[in-house]
Amino acid sequence: MVSIDEVARAAGVSTATVSRALSGRGHVSAGAKAKVEEAAKSLGYVVSASASSLASGRTRNIGVLVPFLDRWFFSTVLSGIASALMRRGYDITLYSLTADRGERHDVFDTFLRRQRVDGVIAISLELGQEETERLVELDLPVIAIGGPNPLLTTLTVDDVAVARLATEHLLALGHRRIAHIGASPEFDIDFHIPTQRRQGFEQALADAGIEVSPSLFEPADFTIEGGFRAAKQLLGKPGSRPTAIFAASDEMAIGALLAARELGYRVPEDLSVIGIDGHELGEFFRLTTVDQFPLGQGERAADAILEALESTDAETPVHRPGELPFELIVRGSTARLPQ
Repeated sequence: MVSIDEVARAAGVSTATVSRALSGRGHVSAGAKAKVEEAAKSLGYVVSASASSLASGRTRNIGVLVPFLDRWFFSTVLSGIASALMRRGYDITLYSLTADRGERHDVFDTFLRRQRVDGVIAISLELGQEETERLVELDLPVIAIGGPNPLLTTLTVDDVAVARLATEHLLALGHRRIAHIGASPEFDIDFHIPTQRRQGFEQALADAGIEVSPSLFEPADFTIEGGFRAAKQLLGKPGSRPTAIFAASDEMAIGALLAARELGYRVPEDLSVIGIDGHELGEFFRLTTVDQFPLGQGERAADAILEALESTDAETPVHRPGELPFELIVRGSTARLPQ
């Protein structure tokens, strides 16, 4: 195996400079850093994780808490985290937090306390008081996506404002009978995002002087299949049908598009559909959406955890909660209501 001394000789610098350049800790001039990286690459030198950990007290590993691994949104946020951390030489350890109390207890009281991670990122998880206290007791940087949590640094999306923006887009196009596909109670967990999005929807209608109709609400499960079934219920009811559907996620909106087409409705001529998220399939389905940039959420969380780790002033922890951006992306699934 190539040693750090060989890299130092090839780069013409000290071993201490090699260590600082490859670890990212401590000041190294741009020229010296380039020489070290080139020498390390040409020699095939890789920093020993165990040696680096012993020398620095760091594992260069971040723990990530996530409620679902098989849902597009969470996997996309996770991808953003992983990419940003890998670019900086960090690994990740995943902890899947279900509703099972025993499993959650093991994560907070056993796994995270083994000191195998330098920091923790929690993705869209509403942590209980005891769980939050366990994280604080670790004395490690913690970044939470979603929130708020007064004891943790959080990056949040204003879900009420997101839903208002989506609904106001439909109202601006002249739609008045707007249906909403939200979530049933079992899916309204962790910060109650579906409830907040329904509140934003109803606020926008109230501001426009439109009475909210319970018959124009249908719960689903934030999947394409769930959106498909919910849209069929909305479009198949007797009486006046909706001219537009606002789905609380892009996957449910895609399901609504498929249901409308199966029932013979033209989109957007007969029915406008809008979702939320910025799903990668949105462009293919020409879906109008409010993009909340999930990949960017992950990257921003990774940047925040590394900033906290690399902060030189240990007495001043980095606590900069931030609003995450969102943007209306108009495509071909929404149009002005024919007069």
